[in-house]
Amino acid sequence: MARRESARGLVRSRLFDDPEERRAFNEGWNEKLFAGGWICAGWPVEYGGKGLTLLQQVVLNEEFAKAAAPMRADFFGDTLVGPTILQWGTDEQKREFIPGILQGKIAWCQGFSEPDAGSDLASLKTTAVLDGDEWLINGQKVWTSQAQHADYVFLMVRTDPDAPQHAGISYLLVPMHQEGVEVRPIIQVDGSGDFNEVFFTNARCSKNNAVGGVNNGWKVAMTTLGFERGSNSTTGYRRFLKEWEEIVKEAKRLDKNDDRLVRDGLVRAWEKVKIMEINGYRSLTDSLNGTHNTALLGACNKMFWSETHRATMELALDVLGMEAQILTGSGANDGSITRVHRGRADYPVSDLQGSFFFSRSETIWAAPRRFSATSSVSVRSDCRRNPSRKKCEPIDASR
Repeated sequence: MARRESARGLVRSRLFDDPEERRAFNEGWNEKLFAGGWICAGWPVEYGGKGLTLLQQVVLNEEFAKAAAPMRADFFGDTLVGPTILQWGTDEQKREFIPGILQGKIAWCQGFSEPDAGSDLASLKTTAVLDGDEWLINGQKVWTSQAQHADYVFLMVRTDPDAPQHAGISYLLVPMHQEGVEVRPIIQVDGSGDFNEVFFTNARCSKNNAVGGVNNGWKVAMTTLGFERGSNSTTGYRRFLKEWEEIVKEAKRLDKNDDRLVRDGLVRAWEKVKIMEINGYRSLTDSLNGTHNTALLGACNKMFWSETHRATMELALDVLGMEAQILTGSGANDGSITRVHRGRADYPVSDLQGSFFFSRSETIWAAPRRFSATSSVSVRSDCRRNPSRKKCEPIDASR
C-alpha cells in the first residue's frame, strides 16, 4: 500500500492539463524519474534500482497507467536490453551500458526481424565476422521501431554459418551512429514512420559486445522476449480500453448508441478487452508461480490482441460512417508523452483514424495467426510428451 501511495503521489503531482506546461515539463521527465529512483525500479539496488519485487512493479505500473503517465524513459532500454545485460552481460558490459540506460541517456532499438526472418526468427541472415578486435556486420533488419532515434541496437546476427540454425546466433550491442548503418523509414498509410528498415554494410562493434558469449544469442534473445511480459502484463489492456471508451463517446455524439448493431459490436469489443485483462493476469500468475509458459501465453495473447484491435478499429470506422472518410485530426503534436501521436501535419488523422491504420500492421508484426498457432501447438506437444516437466517451452532446435 505504501508503494502504491508513493507512486500515486508522484504522478498526480507531475502531470499537467495545460499544453504549454505539459510540454515544458516533458523535457525534464526522464531526469525527474531518475531522481526519484523510478526508472528501472525493479532492478537490483546495487545497479541503481529500488529492488522492487514483481508484484511491487505491477503496482507501480498500474498507478502510472491509471494516470496515463509514461512509466519508462526508453522501453527498449530499461525493459528489454537492460535486464538482459544484467542477467547475461559481463562486468565490463554492465559498467559501460547500465548507467546510461538507468539515466535515460542511451536510446535503444531492437534488431531481430528480417525480411525473410520474422516469425521464423532463427532463419536470420545478417552476419557478423570477427575482424581483429571488432565484429564486421552485414545484413538487413525490418520493422525496427525507433531506429531513427536510437543510439544503439541489440542485434541478432549469425556468427557461425555452419552451426545448427539456433546455435550459430550471437546477440551484439551495436552503435547506430556510424557510416555502415543506414535507417530507412517505412511510411505508413497515414504518413507516419514508426517502423524502419535498417541496413548494415560493414558496420562495426567491439568483439566484447557479444552478450552471453558468442553463438549463445538465441537463449539470450528468448530472455529478452520474456522481459516484454511480467510486470506490465496487467496494464497492457488499458490502451485498448481507452480507445473503446472513445468509440462509445463517438457513438453517443452521432446518436448511434441505440443502434442494435452498434451496441452489439461495442459489447463484443468490451468483452474482448476484458479477456485481454484476464490474459494479463494469467501471464502474471505464470511469472509468480514459476511455471514458465511464457512462450505459449505470449503467442496466444499477441495473436488475440492484434486481431481484436484490428476488428475494434473497423468497428470505430463503422460508427463514424462517412465522417471517417475525411481527415478530422488537428495535425499538431501537443507535446504529450502520455500518448502516441500518429500522422503528419499535412495528413491530419484523428486518434481513431491513426489507430485504424496502425492496427493493419499489428497483425503482421505482432503475431501472424499461422505462426502463433504453430508455436502454441509445438509448446503443447512438448509438454504432452514430457508430462513431468514443470517448464514447458518450445523445443530447442539446436539440440
